[in-house]
Amino acid sequence: MNFLGNLIWLIFGGFIIAIEYFIGSLVLMITIVGIPFGIQTLKMASLSLWPFGRDTVVHSRASGCLYILMNIIWLISGGIWIAITHAIFGVLLCITIIGIPFGLQHFKLTAIALSPFGRDIVIK
Repeated sequence: MNFLGNLIWLIFGGFIIAIEYFIGSLVLMITIVGIPFGIQTLKMASLSLWPFGRDTVVHSRASGCLYILMNIIWLISGGIWIAITHAIFGVLLCITIIGIPFGLQHFKLTAIALSPFGRDIVIK
């Protein structure tokens, strides 16, 4: 079931989302300061490429002041708009019964877009 969901996700926009995140991460990695943010964007690209059967978990070390500071900088510099966009797509997809699984994947991407530092992607 995960394979079929991922295949449909790729065909109907998941590949485009992943490419956009990948290009964004390359742009962020141009400067030394942007490398940590580019790595987090690569994490989001990998999750948006193959979201079914994968989840994000928060590590216990994520409560440190560096992670909190980096998440605040992330939110201020555009993470909030990414999260709002995924939340809107999630709500729109959850209107129909067929779109509910895809809307839930957008909500998963919303969670990682709000605070990517201190999260890892795991296989369920």
